[in-house]
Amino acid sequence: MNPVLKLLIEGGSLTTGQLAQVAGMTESEVNQHLEQLKKQKIFLGWRPVLDLSQEAAAGAAVRAVIEVKITPERGGGFNRLASRLARFDEVESCYLMSGGYDLLVFVKGPSLQKVASFVSEKLSTIEGVLSTSTHFMLRCYKDQGFLLDQGDANISRLNVAP
Repeated sequence: MNPVLKLLIEGGSLTTGQLAQVAGMTESEVNQHLEQLKKQKIFLGWRPVLDLSQEAAAGAAVRAVIEVKITPERGGGFNRLASRLARFDEVESCYLMSGGYDLLVFVKGPSLQKVASFVSEKLSTIEGVLSTSTHFMLRCYKDQGFLLDQGDANISRLNVAP
């Protein structure tokens, strides 16, 4: 695997010195801003946006979106159970939703079987979880505002044969 890509996947980021150079500030000023943002719980961490469709080793992970119906608790609503689900290592994101289900959970695992096992053995067995509906992600076209895999970007309409 490309060593730079590996660093990005493992959470590598710009140094404060590099941020200072880009922002036209001193490194001390950047550190002060970062500390203030951390205290305000605005800055929680950096995450790169990567198109892993070309990288077989990195793209081997399986991602799923799970709709979860739960029973709200007296005095706490959905918060305690949502916090419990969010603590699992497999869970990337967890959102309270309106509509036909209560929580939308994004999960990542090394294989389809591992994700399915997480859902059947950990998630769905928790008291208060009424049902789950799992959708496996097959391909990503846009992530965090970035279009991915634009190989077909020049095609505006389908060809029609007479």
